[in-house]
Amino acid sequence: MVIGGGWAGLAAAVRATAAGAQVTVLEMAPQLGGRARSWQDEAGAWRDSGQHILIGAYRDTLALMRTVGADPERLLKREPLTLVDPMGRGLRWPRQRHPVTAAMQAVAGHPLWGWRERWGLIRWGLRQIARGLRAPSGWSVARWCEGLPPAVRTQLIDPLCIAALNTPTDTASAAVLMRVLRDALLGGRGASDLLLPAAPLQELLPASAEAWLRSRGAVVRVGARVKSLSHEGRLWRCDGHEVEAVILACSANEAARLTQSLAPNWSAQAAALPAEAIATVEFHAPGACLAAPMVALSGGPAQFVFDLGQIEGGAGTRQGRYTAVASAVASELARDGLETVAQRIHAQVAAQVPGLENAQRTHAHADRRATFACTAQLQRPSAEIRPGLWAAGDYVDGPYPATLEGAVQAGLRAAEGAMTHNPRP
Repeated sequence: MVIGGGWAGLAAAVRATAAGAQVTVLEMAPQLGGRARSWQDEAGAWRDSGQHILIGAYRDTLALMRTVGADPERLLKREPLTLVDPMGRGLRWPRQRHPVTAAMQAVAGHPLWGWRERWGLIRWGLRQIARGLRAPSGWSVARWCEGLPPAVRTQLIDPLCIAALNTPTDTASAAVLMRVLRDALLGGRGASDLLLPAAPLQELLPASAEAWLRSRGAVVRVGARVKSLSHEGRLWRCDGHEVEAVILACSANEAARLTQSLAPNWSAQAAALPAEAIATVEFHAPGACLAAPMVALSGGPAQFVFDLGQIEGGAGTRQGRYTAVASAVASELARDGLETVAQRIHAQVAAQVPGLENAQRTHAHADRRATFACTAQLQRPSAEIRPGLWAAGDYVDGPYPATLEGAVQAGLRAAEGAMTHNPRP
């Protein structure tokens, strides 16, 4: 039984089904996809639950998409890593280069950096290599970056940290960020590429995974919130279903609710995870074109603007549509509300992005529990809760932060653990 049909739950269900298990997926929402899903609005236009960024190093996610028949080459726009401001100034990785070589060329070609910034980054990078490209577990990203020139931190480390960890550098875990950067820079050709969704999120995995699972005999039910979970002898009982193993691929809060009596310590740890919010504001400005598919903003509250038409390419339906994303805004939303935060984002975009000075704001959305704050020294819940009971989600203890790759990896680990401890007769 897989409880939760987000990317972690779908990864677990696909892996277990492929291994020969009889799988049932129960999802409480009306559709699969979790926090990376899409739906059609009143006008029939597709809307995503938020803007997601993938990189070429997300090998498990890309492999899962291919397994269920979703072609990453068609559904994702692959671009060399680019971190530029709205004027197009910044770091541009060249195409078809090894990630380390590309990074060196990007640093050498930064139009706003002088020898102090370049030499400061080189010296800092050499220190990281001497440490084995690992950061102490208790260090924040800010501490890890001590000695870097201010411009390098604000124009390179800060955007990478908020994009990967959804947590500000002052509190974010340096060890987790280093793991992502190590995979991107040392993962071979294409590992550092940006992969931006060029189709609704539902097409990237949920729709194909559902069809794949159903075609192989798995049961998939949406709108089905699990009320109770208990253990009797060798079997787990879940709202009348009896199964040999259960994978909790729901949110941390739902998993904590279902395990409160079964594993109180694990439940308390999951419930105590610090939640972080992401706000998304959509704009319409026919004829505008950004300097890159993704540009970085300065100040706050938003960090990036995405040109959806440029990402989709051609004469697609998203021409003239733009999305601004503000991560780590839980305190602002709690204090001022979504409308005020959206107004600030609108003003920020109008002031900084050429062509969007008079853009019309069309939609604003906030997920107040979009992710967890990936802080230094954070203790994340373990994957194995009890024999035959596993947790899968981007919040579960693992090497990656709250990303699609982290969710997929957690789902694969949980399925492998459940199958190992509960072999079919």
